[in-house]
Amino acid sequence: MTGLVYRPPDTPLSILHEDHEILIVDKPAGLLSVPGKGDHLSDCLMARVQAVYPHALLVHRLDLDTSGVMVFALSHHAQRHLNLQFEKRQTKKVYVARVWGDVEGDAGEIDLPLCVDWPNRPRQHVDRENGKPAQTAWRVAKREGGTTRMRLTPKTGRSHQLRVHMLELGHPILGDPFYAEGEARDFPRLMLHAESLKLRHPDGGHYVGFRSKVPF
Repeated sequence: MTGLVYRPPDTPLSILHEDHEILIVDKPAGLLSVPGKGDHLSDCLMARVQAVYPHALLVHRLDLDTSGVMVFALSHHAQRHLNLQFEKRQTKKVYVARVWGDVEGDAGEIDLPLCVDWPNRPRQHVDRENGKPAQTAWRVAKREGGTTRMRLTPKTGRSHQLRVHMLELGHPILGDPFYAEGEARDFPRLMLHAESLKLRHPDGGHYVGFRSKVPF
């Protein structure tokens, strides 16, 4: 958050699904998933959820600038079950991104290890010696006047993975305050949205899927 002014959106909590074990929420862009350090960073999706569901438990996070589907557990059993799924990469997440330029080809996969860029935290970068494995499958959905709309499926869950992988592809995500430059950065928000999440329900293990409408 260094150098950034935190102005969380004043929008009502958007619930996509609720049952006895899980809560599916549509996170807006510009809102922290969990509180940061300091009172000025206390407003976050977790706090807003727990104001209505005091027993809700964290399972995963989305970046401040990313919008879309997030799951919260409503029991300790559900939290353990979901945490294990994320750890073993048994969930399937699909993101929609708008990126700068016309992407060549229609689909592919990026396999580049990532780690934190310590002098420039929280930025991440490719590090073939010290980085952790990171893979992203991508597919072009539409080319739109010098930009490309893409569907991205992360096979790993590294910090800023999609943002750095798109940069390395030569097509930074529009509006990215960390990795885009010039005209590519001049957008009102990061054009990255967690469109869908598929997971096994903690009660019975059957697969369920949830979607959030892309706001851009």
